[in-house]
Amino acid sequence: MAKLLTEMLKGTLEGIVLASLSGRAAYGYEITARLREQGFSDIAEGTIYALLIRMEKRGLVDVEKVPSEKGPPRKVYSLNAQGREYLEEFWRTWSFLTERLEQLREGGK
Repeated sequence: MAKLLTEMLKGTLEGIVLASLSGRAAYGYEITARLREQGFSDIAEGTIYALLIRMEKRGLVDVEKVPSEKGPPRKVYSLNAQGREYLEEFWRTWSFLTERLEQLREGGK
């Protein structure tokens, strides 16, 4: 199951991270910790950081550098208007897919 779960997460991780940011802004490690608390224990921190960089380049999140008590400033990510639109589309698409999958599971009713 782990391999299948990993493959499925690849296609949904962006939406999952945006959903995590919809409640409040966070830095990379904090996002990873939140997701692990939600049961996504196999997500690597490096995967989240790479994803955040791609989302920043695509204009889905805003970034603010906040001083850190230890080391360099932290990049705090927050969902912006474009990211909220993308997240809404993600949830619409997710609903469509889950409805179709449930129909298939029930024998194509």
